[in-house]
Amino acid sequence: MKIDILLGLQWGDEGKGKIVDYLAPKYDVVARFQGGPNAGHTLEFDGIKHVLHQIPSGIFRSNIKNIIGNGVVLDPIIFKTEIEGLDRYRLAVKENLFISKKTQLILPTHRLLDAAYEKAKGEKKIGSTLKGIGPTYEDKIARHGLRIGDILLPNFKEKYAKLVKRHTDILNAHSFDYELEKSEQEFFEAVQFLKGFELVESEYLINEELSSGAGILAEGAQGSLLDVDFGSYPFVTSSNTMAAGACTGLGVAPANIGEVFGIFKAYCTRVGSGPFPTELHDRIGQEMQKEGNEFGATTGRPRRCGWLDLPALKYTCMINGVTQLFMMKADVLNIFKEIKVCTAYELEDGSQTQILPYEIGETTLNPIYKTFKGWCTGLDGINDFDELPQALMEYIKYIETELNIPINIVSVGPDRTQTILRNTAKVAV
Repeated sequence: MKIDILLGLQWGDEGKGKIVDYLAPKYDVVARFQGGPNAGHTLEFDGIKHVLHQIPSGIFRSNIKNIIGNGVVLDPIIFKTEIEGLDRYRLAVKENLFISKKTQLILPTHRLLDAAYEKAKGEKKIGSTLKGIGPTYEDKIARHGLRIGDILLPNFKEKYAKLVKRHTDILNAHSFDYELEKSEQEFFEAVQFLKGFELVESEYLINEELSSGAGILAEGAQGSLLDVDFGSYPFVTSSNTMAAGACTGLGVAPANIGEVFGIFKAYCTRVGSGPFPTELHDRIGQEMQKEGNEFGATTGRPRRCGWLDLPALKYTCMINGVTQLFMMKADVLNIFKEIKVCTAYELEDGSQTQILPYEIGETTLNPIYKTFKGWCTGLDGINDFDELPQALMEYIKYIETELNIPINIVSVGPDRTQTILRNTAKVAV
């Protein structure tokens, strides 16, 4: 067996949580490999909506092991709140959830630093979720950070105090007002709570599962266009959101990677600042936002909306080695008589390109569109891929042809039952 990877191909919010939940019966293990509480993976089933921030999306399946890998950054306070929110479902969380000792800890002062840095940027702010993600990864790279395994050491509080002193010196230099006492109390209570879980050398665990023939799904957070190296820098997250991040974020060799499932919306959205070539600033964009309920699951912020960006999608398929595509929220486009796809960009000098340029954040890219006829009908009750409206099938076929990758799942609603699997797909559920 090899490890399959599921990740987003746009600017996040593609619907990864729903698909992990849908695919989960095929797997024995679901593992998060990067990101932190800035993720908002939404699952809907049995008339209930769930939003997971740090816990892998296989947690609702009783026979699945869920691993939080070393590439993740974890906020103990948010973790405790999230676990307590699951109590009413009587899940075997403590038996089925394993946390890497190498996972980085988000401290209360990391969140304060996040706010201070964002405030200092003024109009040039990144659009951070202010969860302390960036400063935590910053400390990881600078080799100052604390990890989950440190909470088990007798000198943890000494290590904590040393790092907090470093942080407060920075906050004071920024003349940033803050209050720490309450959040520190909550932090240490949450750390004690965290000690009640399986804290493990997860790289050994996942490789043992791999050797035993277990099916493993690596779950990404955010989206490929937010990758710290290959995204729209500097308007990106602080981790590697692409397929290669699963290797470093879990401790698995590239040779052990199998299928790479790429998830994309039938249109595009983005939260926060940063370039967005196909963004719609008109009535159509507003209708798309309303129809898709495009508001962040973590922050509640409205998402910017626009037509599908094919050059960007080709780019993320290339860098991830995507083997199968899953189209999400096709139902949101039901209301439009015409649907557009960006096929290339016109640059400021009048030339055209299908390449996502290095200067994406510094130059004006005018999208060149191809127009398709809309299907203008609801998709409720459709269970078979071949029953999809002809106009939608033509839209799907065009994207497949351009990307040379099959679209094997089409999502037509938020519930796990509103998921159409292609009969010829290599996805067994």
